[in-house]
Amino acid sequence: MTAAVVASSASVASGGPGSGALAAVAADTVLVVPGMHCAGCMSKVEKALVALPGVSAARVNLTARQVRVSHDSAVAIPDLVDALSKVGFPSQPRGEELAAPPSAVRPLLAPLAVAGFACMNVMLLSVSIWSGADGATRDLFHWLSALIGIPAIAYAGRVFFASAFAALKRGRTNMDVPISIGVTLATCLSFYETVTHGREAWFDGTLMLLLFLLAGRALDAAMRDRARAGVDALLRQAASGAMVVGKDGAVEWLAAADLVPGMVMRVAAGERLAADGELVAGSSRFDRSLLTGESAPVPASLGEAVLAGMLNLDAPVDVRVTATGQDTSLAEIARLMEAAGQHRSAYVRIADRASRLYAPVVHVLALASFIFWMAAGAGWHQSLVIAIAVLIITCPCALGLAVPVAQVVAAGALMRAGVMVKDGSALERMARVDRALLDKTGTLTMGRPLPDPALLASLPADAASVALALASHSRHPLSRALAEQLAGAGVRAADLAQVEEVPGEGVRALWQGVRVALRRPDAAAADVLARAEGGETGGMSCVLDIAGRPGEVAAWLIPFADRLRPDAEEALARLAALGVEASILSGDTVYAVGEVSRLTGLAGQSAASPAEKQAAIVRLQAGGQQVMMAGDGLNDGPALAAADASIAPGSASDVGRQAADFVFLGDSLMALPRAVAVSRATMRVVRQNFALAVGYNALAVPLAMMGKVTPLLAAVAMSSSSLLVIANSLRLAIGPSWLKGAEKRA
Repeated sequence: MTAAVVASSASVASGGPGSGALAAVAADTVLVVPGMHCAGCMSKVEKALVALPGVSAARVNLTARQVRVSHDSAVAIPDLVDALSKVGFPSQPRGEELAAPPSAVRPLLAPLAVAGFACMNVMLLSVSIWSGADGATRDLFHWLSALIGIPAIAYAGRVFFASAFAALKRGRTNMDVPISIGVTLATCLSFYETVTHGREAWFDGTLMLLLFLLAGRALDAAMRDRARAGVDALLRQAASGAMVVGKDGAVEWLAAADLVPGMVMRVAAGERLAADGELVAGSSRFDRSLLTGESAPVPASLGEAVLAGMLNLDAPVDVRVTATGQDTSLAEIARLMEAAGQHRSAYVRIADRASRLYAPVVHVLALASFIFWMAAGAGWHQSLVIAIAVLIITCPCALGLAVPVAQVVAAGALMRAGVMVKDGSALERMARVDRALLDKTGTLTMGRPLPDPALLASLPADAASVALALASHSRHPLSRALAEQLAGAGVRAADLAQVEEVPGEGVRALWQGVRVALRRPDAAAADVLARAEGGETGGMSCVLDIAGRPGEVAAWLIPFADRLRPDAEEALARLAALGVEASILSGDTVYAVGEVSRLTGLAGQSAASPAEKQAAIVRLQAGGQQVMMAGDGLNDGPALAAADASIAPGSASDVGRQAADFVFLGDSLMALPRAVAVSRATMRVVRQNFALAVGYNALAVPLAMMGKVTPLLAAVAMSSSSLLVIANSLRLAIGPSWLKGAEKRA
């Protein structure tokens, strides 16, 4: 058996100058913990790991059933696994591969089906008893119920029995211990009633309890699988391999895992790329909607970068591999999506404390009820029935599900709308935001300079053809933008000879014996353009020269503009309607920020350094405001980290994406008000879930202790409260139409 590659990363920090020593090596290890299923489990796992010497932090992702542990190099992975094993949570290091984990729902389906089938049959048998059957008839139906119910309870209940036994074996309790005790006592007491010809037997109630418990757990698991659905769909879109061209020209197929940088892939039209790379032969158009959400195909030619997951549309190309496996952009997006989990938010901490208190409190209440009714003369039989009802009815599943289910469903809804939530607790922080600071380049604007469309439309056909041909021979951002626009307008490139690119100057060639060039403007032209166009272009331009054409214009000045995102005005209006005051915080020039301020109506601070951006956020926070930062660049990293909540576009730098709480794909700026609106709606649902869970226990527990609730009614009531919380949370998953409504209501 081959050993799994552990998902662990490390960094070494040196000591100060002259220290002659190295600081401890910091490492991150991801462990898969399939036994976690509630907030109490999360708390036990994290506390067990943090208690180890050398472990600085442990963060559970309940959705993925994983925990990320930060520790120094002295802590071995077997030590982490052993620590979890001691508290009843078997674990193993996660492989570095991004294969989707097994479905959490599938292991629950067979027990759920058995419980449901048995419950229906026992209920049918119980109808006669409820209708007044007595004597031998009642005994017969009780024995038939026992023959069906006891094996079904043993099989369907093993999910809870195994968890409870593992906890008790290590001297601990969990939520499954009182459930298992209640189920076992109810079954044993029912069998005793059957043997002694008693009037009551609760096989139906016990099976219904298991049915509802398993249904609630299966729904929870299904929603967690759904939260991973975006990751799984993304992974399924990745090509399984590629045809690789050898040095001798031979072509062979290799699996994606076997590709290494430097290899040359031959990608046919209609195939997806299996790795990141750059074109070394051919040109084509690529569909990159999987990565960016943009539906328009993007042309790519020699030397241009293409990414794993892109679909080659037009013609075969050769691509030199630059990144494979975990280093590809596709894998990075999958990791960001997988990271959507529950951080230690205030609401989760409340649920954790309640879950930790649950087992001892329930045992005390059940014991107190038994002692009270025995003292009151009810007898051991009736006292035991009441104690069983208390054990069953007080299960805090609804409380444990109140926060994580709402966060998971909301994260899934936002993901389908093109917004990835990296941290469940970010929803709580985003809900409180009342101030937004927006970077300019790449956030408010597209971050891609585009040529003036009116100027391009006015170019003579020959000049446009020459411009496209010259631009296609350069990798300069302006040249690439010009080529993309002209090609998209249906212009055909002219035939050029003696093409030459001079770094810092431009591209020159011969066209029909005439010298042509696409070059940078001289100083005078650039200054005039900058003053005339202001910050919208920032002086970005190029000059198309066609010499030796008597009677025709010999040169055209082509201005470029980094334009606003298409729906920026609507997005800013929605933010204002949500009570979020927005302003610009940018490191760009006064000209550039001033023009965008004029177009958007926002106040703006320009030429801000990373430290100044961070300081601006701290000042606003000191004044009592909750700040959202939206940015994309390396210089926005400190500000994104300092803000109460942060969001970055998918085109942001690695630092920007890692520092942000939310990442949005595509060009729409509507992700900002959408994130705020859905976060506020999520917190409303969380508060409703807490009210439902607490209200249920406040009503049900006294009734059970007073002897007003049978085990059957207790099973129905407890399970219904969990299903009610889940159903309330599912309102967040209705879809984009609901999101629009949330934006209006928030």
